[in-house]
Amino acid sequence: MKAITYTKYGSPDVLQLKEVAKPTPKDNELLIRIEATTVTAVDSIFRQGSSLSGRFFTGLARPKRPVLGSTLAGEVEAVGKDVTLFKEGDQVFGATADFGAHAEYICLPEDGALALKPASISYEEAVATNGILTALPFLRDTGQIQSGQKILINGASGSVGSYAVQLAKQMGAEVTGVCSTEKMEFVKSLGADKVIDYKKEDFTDSGETYDIIFDAAGKSSYGHSKHALKENGVYLSTVLSAGIVLDVLRTSLMGSKKAKIAFTGLRPASEKAKDLRFLIELMEAGQLKSLIDRSYPLAQTAEAHRYVDTGRKKGSIVITVA
Repeated sequence: MKAITYTKYGSPDVLQLKEVAKPTPKDNELLIRIEATTVTAVDSIFRQGSSLSGRFFTGLARPKRPVLGSTLAGEVEAVGKDVTLFKEGDQVFGATADFGAHAEYICLPEDGALALKPASISYEEAVATNGILTALPFLRDTGQIQSGQKILINGASGSVGSYAVQLAKQMGAEVTGVCSTEKMEFVKSLGADKVIDYKKEDFTDSGETYDIIFDAAGKSSYGHSKHALKENGVYLSTVLSAGIVLDVLRTSLMGSKKAKIAFTGLRPASEKAKDLRFLIELMEAGQLKSLIDRSYPLAQTAEAHRYVDTGRKKGSIVITVA
């Protein structure tokens, strides 16, 4: 089968389209023919190897997982003898915590983060919603968002932030999005009550305070943002760094304002699958929009990485595999 592989860290040029062995499902696994996947900021960070903390997962000296990609949508081609939840021909979508989705096939356990794809939603639309698996647990579980609260979402146009805007509005919050000039109308279209252009204004200078500041793309820090938090307010970050770890420890011991981080990719697969089913309900009810910025064929995955690296994407970058 064809897959996008990398054997060293660096620019998108390290990504190569190669023939690799097609996987064989174990007794409890599904063999899925992938129709669509995505390139995320995490894929870019892991490809670059620029994050020391990330290298503890991907490999200190060189990548130990040669195929990136953590989201997928496709058709079940074969099942192991113990599989009961899915059958051949089922159309599914979901996520894998161990990458490997930038390929034509993948094997996943039947009790993994998978759900049946409704016929009314395309493979591309289904896989483009990958950001909700980060946005939802951050808002609901870590931030414990409540109706009527004020939330600021920094990086509101990205694949996580754009779904955070929609979800926060569904949860009854007053939403302020922060993004660049050219993305302001896009963020407004998602339902944001107010949009701040970070090129013209620092949100911490406005005098406004928020119950939650969700830094969905690692654009700021707790130290910079804390003055814009209300008493008992929470700062949430999706990006692991030494700074946020120290802030989490420090604020857990003193003060009413808290800094928090969540490792949503490490949640149990059963929780992710439950969130996927909730996502389907929202989409079928017309309460959540699937957001696709651009699509690329598998062979042009390196070009997709280059676009992600520019920081200009709005929503998700989809790779069509078939």
